[in-house]
Amino acid sequence: MERRVLDAWAAADTFRASIENRSGAAEFVFYDGPPFANGLPHYGHLLTGYVKDLVPRFQTMRGKRVDRRFGWDCHGLPAELEAEKQLGITDKSQIEAMGLAEFNAATKSSVLRYTDEWREYVTRQARWVDFDNDYKTLDLDFMESVMWAFKSLHDKGLIYQGFRVLPYSWYEQTPLSNQETRLDDAYKMRQDPAVTVDMVLRVPAEHPLHALDGANAIIWTTTPWTLPSNLAIAVHPDVRYVHLRGTDGKRYLLAAERVSHYTREFGEEPEVLGEFDGAALTDLAYTPPFDFFLGHPRAHRVLNADYVTTDSGTGIVHLAPAFGEEDMDVCTANGIEIVQPLDQGGKFTSMVPPYEGLMVFDANPVIIKDLKAAGKLLRHETIEHSYPHSWRSGQPLIYMAVPSWFVAVTTFRDRMVELNQQIDWVPEHMRDGQFGKWLEGARDWNISRNRYWGSPIPVWVSDDPAYPRTDVYGSLDDLERDFGVRPTDLHRPMIDELTRPNPDDPTGKSTMRRVPEVLDCWFESGSMPFAQVHYPFENKDWFANHFPGDFIVEYNGQTRGWFYNLHVLSTALFDSPAFKTVVAHGIVLGDDGLKMSKSKGNYPNVNEVFDRDGSDAMRWFLMSSPILRGGNLIVTERGIREGVSHALRPLWNAWTFLQLYASKPGTWRTDSPHVLDRYILAKLAETRDAMTEAFETYDIAGACDQLRGFADALTNWYVRRSRSRFWSEEPDAVDTLHTVLEVVTRLAAPLLPLITEVIWRGLTGGESVHLTDWPKDGELPADPELVAAMDEARVVCSTVLSLRKAQNLRVRLPLAEVTIAAADAARLAPYADIIADEVNVKKVDLTTDVAVHGRFELVVNARAAGPRIGKDVQTVIKAVKAGEWSEGADGVVTAAGIALLPEEYTQRLVAAEPESTAALPGNAGLVVLNSVVTEELEAEGWARDLIRDLQETRKSLGLDVSDRITVVLAVPEDRAGWAETHRDLIAGEILATTLTLGDVGGDAADLVGGVRAQVTKA
Repeated sequence: MERRVLDAWAAADTFRASIENRSGAAEFVFYDGPPFANGLPHYGHLLTGYVKDLVPRFQTMRGKRVDRRFGWDCHGLPAELEAEKQLGITDKSQIEAMGLAEFNAATKSSVLRYTDEWREYVTRQARWVDFDNDYKTLDLDFMESVMWAFKSLHDKGLIYQGFRVLPYSWYEQTPLSNQETRLDDAYKMRQDPAVTVDMVLRVPAEHPLHALDGANAIIWTTTPWTLPSNLAIAVHPDVRYVHLRGTDGKRYLLAAERVSHYTREFGEEPEVLGEFDGAALTDLAYTPPFDFFLGHPRAHRVLNADYVTTDSGTGIVHLAPAFGEEDMDVCTANGIEIVQPLDQGGKFTSMVPPYEGLMVFDANPVIIKDLKAAGKLLRHETIEHSYPHSWRSGQPLIYMAVPSWFVAVTTFRDRMVELNQQIDWVPEHMRDGQFGKWLEGARDWNISRNRYWGSPIPVWVSDDPAYPRTDVYGSLDDLERDFGVRPTDLHRPMIDELTRPNPDDPTGKSTMRRVPEVLDCWFESGSMPFAQVHYPFENKDWFANHFPGDFIVEYNGQTRGWFYNLHVLSTALFDSPAFKTVVAHGIVLGDDGLKMSKSKGNYPNVNEVFDRDGSDAMRWFLMSSPILRGGNLIVTERGIREGVSHALRPLWNAWTFLQLYASKPGTWRTDSPHVLDRYILAKLAETRDAMTEAFETYDIAGACDQLRGFADALTNWYVRRSRSRFWSEEPDAVDTLHTVLEVVTRLAAPLLPLITEVIWRGLTGGESVHLTDWPKDGELPADPELVAAMDEARVVCSTVLSLRKAQNLRVRLPLAEVTIAAADAARLAPYADIIADEVNVKKVDLTTDVAVHGRFELVVNARAAGPRIGKDVQTVIKAVKAGEWSEGADGVVTAAGIALLPEEYTQRLVAAEPESTAALPGNAGLVVLNSVVTEELEAEGWARDLIRDLQETRKSLGLDVSDRITVVLAVPEDRAGWAETHRDLIAGEILATTLTLGDVGGDAADLVGGVRAQVTKA
């Protein structure tokens, strides 16, 4: 069925028609975050894709024009790693050997490998989006706009080149940005060696602290590979350090607070030889564990650093400034130049000959072995800790000083925080929480990558430092002006081939050459609002009217990714947010509560779900879940199937019911005087208003709740209570259900686009529900008092039926009476007959005297209330025990003048007849069921059981619902009187023209209680 709808949409180009229908209308601007096209889509894309479809559908029905343009992220590490995999490349040097042109050509050919699969997947989920007019970050126009952005930032003084310690991928041989280490899966548990190492102090005889000469200042590190590069050690100036003697007779220096951590080496009560403040240790010299850089100017001294703590380690920190940001800051401030003994692949160079060629993690055990042999290893442990990994290759990162290009985010960070206040976040707490806190601590953004496939950093520099010059370009025109050729491709190596003589070199020998780096692909993603339309070179007016975007959506991890990059560039370039509203949803998890994994097989196959349950079922499951309010969601086949019963199946059942019982099409009208018709129309009016507000505020799960509630009222109340009216083809009932279905399919269209299309077309004969308008305010008659009273009647019925079930009293067995005791019981008087019929009782007694039948006792939860109200909790408990408490109209419970929170108390019912009494929800009253069964009641119940079996017999014979029948019943002798008494009731319910009691043939049907029936069509 869904496939037929999709085919019909494709044939009629319904998506295009929905946009053209709004030609000239106000626009709703949606930015589609670009996925990488060199990988197949997954559940995360499915979830986000549903939201990206649902919101534009709703806004289109509200009269807006919503262009939806698909985009592709084509550059960066994801693309290069996939190409390396396909080419069998394991090292960056192999790329150099292959040649940059060949490698980038291979990358380009693979980067859009799965576009057809993406298109099929997105189309199958019933998402409307323009693939034919898509944008790609590798397009020349897009890349030129990115170039403009870089140049604009540079002109504003917001771009600089610096030498900083950054997260560094030795595997990909490029630095990463700090925000990339905060993406999902960036931190993983990893086991590493932890070593405590001696640094022998050298204190001259004339120094006041000469007693420390020869003592071992001990440091602790989880990166032994940094020890060959040690240039200093640091202490906190205000921490107390102790000089003590260990059980091995050697003397040691460490923070007093950390001594107990080393009882194995020092004993329970080591001999203390002296105590010192950290400040007093400043500038003491020491011998490093390795002599590779012994004699380095101003190195190998004790320095002060405020970031040193005593939470772990020894309270003394070893500094290798090339591999730690704080290390570098402290060493630089103390005049110590860094040393860099690693190459781009994270391998030691000839600066440390014993370890030359070893990758740092491979060098760890060798270094530890050498430390032990030299007697400098006090302790060797293995720890498991959370450690940053590359978000693409999955390999562990290191921190390393490298030259990089930066956006000076810290200079406009405060403005980013201010502009964030203009953004509506869903959920709201993200604005000042996860995103706001990230903005407050934002660092300068490393935007350069030492890679090949990406937008080039448009900076040319002189190749002769004697004649320095730097040129930054922001357009193809600029390049053509200076280089005499207009590039048709901005990728490497073509862009690198653009060179020219240095205008500032009078000798004419030096040349202007482009710097080798390319831009972080996140810079391109953050540029999409303007780069997708080639701004500012084209579409200036369009951009002015389409920025900032009205809406974006991605998972909440993008607070450190796309959301953040958009906000950085928009603030810096336009002093504006990039988007007005953002939905930041949670994470989709496997059925075991863990991350989805192909190897674990912990999630249902998407295509199998589509084929078995349908895209609408999957859409409903995801859209109605807590995930759109920021929570995470476990995907199970059972959950998807159960979701079908919430709205999809009820709407379909109501439609098939109308088809079954309406001999001719209904008419759209809302003037029926019948109370059930008036109720369902008014209930629908309320649902329309509530769903409108929910969608307008992006509370999609809330809209699902409203639709679910209405679907329940429609099928489990209105249709069921109105069956007899449909059997008699009452026009008011038929027309009302026709009208309700026409309106509710429009309301449900964004949530269930396929099933609503089938129902709406069948109902109206129209082209598409998605070409209609959202139901207007006032389109349906409102009657809030009727809805409230009827809903209360439904609640009463539900409570009574629960009582019946608890007492094993089947619904077909009539009972004498039910009493409804509530303060507002009188409002149910007009619906007493409906209640009586629904719960199958002969009489409904309404009373306001609740106390006659029971009372509600309040129990205070002292543990919950105590922290908030303190000593007053005992006063409240005494008041409650004395019955001195009240519940206001707003539901707030007050005792001893103190209002209690819902979690600070419980209420329980104390009934006069516990087994036959139940509380109404919210303790709004009681229902008391008379469960005494007389023979007369039992006889009628027997007759109704018989009616049910006869109806099933009709179905099994393939009779139409309107067919008349003749029936002969063979009834046990002790039930003959019951059958005679209820002969007319039975005959009327089963449409029997004659019903006789007598003998039946051998092919008779076996019914309840030994009854046999011969049924034939009249």
